[in-house]
Amino acid sequence: MAVIEDRRANPPEKSYTTKLFKGGVPKIGEKIMEEAAEVVEAAGEEGEEGRQHLIYEAGDLIYHLFVMLGHREIPLSEVEAELGRRFGVSGIDEKASRPQK
Repeated sequence: MAVIEDRRANPPEKSYTTKLFKGGVPKIGEKIMEEAAEVVEAAGEEGEEGRQHLIYEAGDLIYHLFVMLGHREIPLSEVEAELGRRFGVSGIDEKASRPQK
């Protein structure tokens, strides 16, 4: 996250992260959806090769998620705090407590 935050503050010209920031939520979101699909696909692959592919794709997904958080200036500590808030609460109960859309 520190590198991503630095890229936002000091965007190098030849940086993929800078390119994503310039594309904003639409571009970063597109990449997150693409990488999420690749994670699910890789998760269905068998053996060590499938395992390694899943690790690779998970890295891509996490990176793009971090870029989105950086774009919105949300530190990872706030996401950690949200997960901590949910600890000990049933996921079913937590989801039921959300406002209906």
